[in-house]
Amino acid sequence: MKYTRIGDTDCSIAQALDVVGDWWTLLVVRDVAGGVTRFSELAAELGVSRKVLTERLAMLVDRGVLERRQYSDRPARFEYHLTDAGRGLLPVLIALQNWGAQHVMGDGTLTATSEPASAEARRVHALVGTGLPALTLPDADRAPTDPVSAGAKWTVLYTFPGSPAVDPGLAPGWSDVPGGPGCTLEARTFRDRLPEFAAADAAVVGVCTQRPEQLARFAELESLPFPLLSDQALQLAAALRLPTFRAAGADRLKRATLIVDAARTIRGVLYPVPDPAASVDEALRIVAGL
Repeated sequence: MKYTRIGDTDCSIAQALDVVGDWWTLLVVRDVAGGVTRFSELAAELGVSRKVLTERLAMLVDRGVLERRQYSDRPARFEYHLTDAGRGLLPVLIALQNWGAQHVMGDGTLTATSEPASAEARRVHALVGTGLPALTLPDADRAPTDPVSAGAKWTVLYTFPGSPAVDPGLAPGWSDVPGGPGCTLEARTFRDRLPEFAAADAAVVGVCTQRPEQLARFAELESLPFPLLSDQALQLAAALRLPTFRAAGADRLKRATLIVDAARTIRGVLYPVPDPAASVDEALRIVAGL
């Protein structure tokens, strides 16, 4: 039997590739997830012809991956936003990112960090000056929460892989993963230095891909007075293309620190973070000097 479209088979992988198999398509989803929602912005970001972009956007809207939202009447212009189906592709993007970082740009070994001069580090530091898209993440009580604090001049947004104390699946071999251990020390250091961050009008927010109930338990064990948010759905990771890795069957955020102002602009970045405790001092130095 001859297939004219790969989506004609009974294989769900083939059917999915019929929607997203073209590489421009996944890059469109990547950039929309990052807050690039208008046609002209997407064309400039991707460097793709208007014809190709028009075709890809129309197909993604037709297949329910994107939806159009009008933002101008005269002339009629639209923004493109992810639907639930589109957000369901975020783990696919992160899986590709993990694989590329480990097996294409890396040497194949599992790591929770990277070298300071690596392409990954350059990508993270290039976030300075960019905006954090509007999104919410569930807190420890599952309440949707903006990762940027509304009551402070600065938000020190730090990401971490996870705590073995509340996730036993992390424990086997965790101490041997470069950059993995240190989450508890980092959290305790932020806790102990919190009055100094408050004096600099800076709020501290931790983000991890562990489940909300695990983060609630971690906060309870360590008496953490600042919010911990769950990026289990990988919204923040995909929006900022944050460095990630896969361990114990789950996608994990590598340790990084972002300094974000009240207008949602990233003003400082710490990555990689070889010394979790020292990075807290460095974050405090940055907000105090801004």
